[in-house]
Amino acid sequence: AAPTRVFAFRDARWAPDPVLEPSAAVRSPQPAPLVIDNGSFQTRAGWACPDPAVPAEPLLRFRSLAARSRGARGGAGAETQVGNDLGSPEPLRWLLRSPFDRNVPVQLELQELLLDHVFQRLGVSSQGCVDHPIVLTEAVCNPLYSRQMMSELLFECYQVPKVSYGVDSLYSFYHNRRQNWPCSGLVISSGYQCTHILPVLEGRLDAKNCKRINLGGCQAAVYLQRLLQLKYPGHFAAITLSRMEEILHEHSYIAQDYIEELQKWRCPEYYEDNVHKMQLPFSNKLLGSTVASEEKQEKRQQQLRRLQELNARRREEKLQLDQERLDRLLYVQELLEDGQMDQFHKALVELNMDSAEELQSYINKLSLSVEQTKQKILQSEVNIEVDVVDSKPETPDLDPLGSEQSLEDVESINEFEPLFAEEQPEVEKPVAAVQPVFNLAEYHQLFLGTERIRAPEIVFQPSLIGEDQAGIAETMQYVLERYSKEQQAILVQNVFLTGGNTMYPGLKARIQKELLEMRPFQSSFQVSLASSPVLDAWYGARDWAVEHMNREEGWISRKDYEEKGGEYLKEHCASNVYVPIRLPKQAPRAAEAPSRASGTGNPGEQA
Repeated sequence: AAPTRVFAFRDARWAPDPVLEPSAAVRSPQPAPLVIDNGSFQTRAGWACPDPAVPAEPLLRFRSLAARSRGARGGAGAETQVGNDLGSPEPLRWLLRSPFDRNVPVQLELQELLLDHVFQRLGVSSQGCVDHPIVLTEAVCNPLYSRQMMSELLFECYQVPKVSYGVDSLYSFYHNRRQNWPCSGLVISSGYQCTHILPVLEGRLDAKNCKRINLGGCQAAVYLQRLLQLKYPGHFAAITLSRMEEILHEHSYIAQDYIEELQKWRCPEYYEDNVHKMQLPFSNKLLGSTVASEEKQEKRQQQLRRLQELNARRREEKLQLDQERLDRLLYVQELLEDGQMDQFHKALVELNMDSAEELQSYINKLSLSVEQTKQKILQSEVNIEVDVVDSKPETPDLDPLGSEQSLEDVESINEFEPLFAEEQPEVEKPVAAVQPVFNLAEYHQLFLGTERIRAPEIVFQPSLIGEDQAGIAETMQYVLERYSKEQQAILVQNVFLTGGNTMYPGLKARIQKELLEMRPFQSSFQVSLASSPVLDAWYGARDWAVEHMNREEGWISRKDYEEKGGEYLKEHCASNVYVPIRLPKQAPRAAEAPSRASGTGNPGEQA
């Protein structure tokens, strides 16, 4: 028999990021560059420093999300949580905000929150500014407006000395280079929101022939959630996006031949051998089970004790307020007895009283109220002690608070009477154990069969979710056909896969199969996967920053920003291609004036 594949959801909570103390090597002899991989799924940040004392890996990794909760009723202000400080995204799903539209940052106030979090947790302690160079990743063919707003944020808000922009997938390609740089290749980058096909010729991006598919891990998770919610409508709320992402990361794979793989799943033996069962959390208590009468009596006694404690606390608070007011009135009465008439009349006005007789009347009433409250507190304490010592579960006392119980206590207990009335059986009867009619654990299991291949297949067949786009194979063939045969042969010798959405088992074999079908007979090609598809973009940006730390190539200084604008980009081996804004020339105003005068001079001709 095949082993039972039952997997429990981890539902891991995010641990808050600690505030790190930077090494001295980060500050001297010169400030080290700060590398930020600004991804739409996850932000990664760390230092680019050749000193071995500084870790050569990202020190911060958190989801690119922020949640701003409303202020509490008690007067506390709105609280903003970023990244791992959220703990778990599901309780706050309706509050989550991302600065990205697809893979382009457009909400700069949210982007500022993410950068604040990075600088604070990395221990950037410079006053009023960030005096470290910044290496920041951006989207392929990033819109000039987005880069302009990002440069404005970095130079105006954080006062950074210089910044460099690069494409994350090109940084990953730069980090995994197997040949002498510069080299050529075809980069396939699939992330959380988009998939890109990027041709690289002699170490530079050919931006004119880049193609983007608006599908990634996010759309696969939403599609998988929709499939399972239709399959298991009874567990609609338990099928969350976080759990779908966990299934995609750990239980999905790419079929080498999708139709052939579906035919395999039709076989019962293949289904039983390969199905993954995801166990949802559930409770062992059955709806039809009953509780013993002793437990009910104990529960009722606990409820009564809680009511007694609550009312005792209220009496003590009332006693304290009455005592403070009585002390105030007695102090005013002492002013009258001492003959200080001016202060006495002034105090009467503050108390909104007219005469000494009215003051005496209030003092008498408050004194009586204070004494009665003290007696009730003493009586309730005695009743609680008697109830604890003499309570009998078989014959519970329906009035354990005594005959002098206050009206508010009786009303509080009466609220529970409908609950207690049905919990008092006249005769105890033996309760037979209720046997479940089905396996409760199996009822709370999600059986993953063809869903394991259907969700990740959308990047090859977007029509599965109704998207009118080409898949990876068609787009790759379209890009290759825009080059000569010699250039095609060079590009396919280095097909490079990177990005978090390329970590599915079987993706490399699927790309090789698609290339085998589209390439000429007996032609060669080579497909390679990034050593770390998720982190290689950061590693490549760090490699570039260390090599170009003391060069001017690729760095945008503050002077460049002020002279050439925020959209300006200095190109380098892993950057976008800079296309400046070309505004159309306007006609001179002097030439427009005569034409307007001639047009308005004779109204009859216009008519």
